[in-house]
Amino acid sequence: MKQLSDELLVETYYQAKKLQLDIEFILLLAEELRNRSIIVK
Repeated sequence: MKQLSDELLVETYYQAKKLQLDIEFILLLAEELRNRSIIVK
């Protein structure tokens, strides 16, 4: 996860939610967003 830029991480999170990907994957992305102090809506 650390290799993803903040921008790419946010884009990936939104796309994962939009495509209704596996909830575990979405939660993993959300956790990384929190670790980086990135707030998404």
